[in-house]
Amino acid sequence: MTGDSNNKMHDCSVHTLIADVILLAEGQVLLVKYKQAEKYDKQTGWFLPNDSLLEFEHPQDCARRILKEQLGLTHIELRLSFIESFKGSDGSWHLAFHYKAELEKKPTITPFDQIEVAQWFPLDQLPERSEVAHQGWARTIIKAALKQS
Repeated sequence: MTGDSNNKMHDCSVHTLIADVILLAEGQVLLVKYKQAEKYDKQTGWFLPNDSLLEFEHPQDCARRILKEQLGLTHIELRLSFIESFKGSDGSWHLAFHYKAELEKKPTITPFDQIEVAQWFPLDQLPERSEVAHQGWARTIIKAALKQS
């Protein structure tokens, strides 16, 4: 998060706006584990790099921020893969913006403090559903995004 007063989290119990990034390179996808489960619905396990949108933040700007702030990556071409709309476990309406970046070579990742580990997985060897946060949600998102290629 930045110190700019215009870039603050919007506390809303009705809506939850999320962006994530499906980062693909050399037939692999990058997944992360976060250190603070309480910031991620008390979930542990593998995630796509993700975050909530800041107040008035465009979803693509959020995806770029995720890459920069969490992984130290800039100048990555992103495209919106698809949007999900669903009722979250907290009862709020969730909109999830799934962005995809397809790179020829794996970039050098510099995980920031909130990341416990960042790891590349071959697309045909994703972690077991039980090892992925939110009952394997990242696996579902990756498979859906690949069908759209």
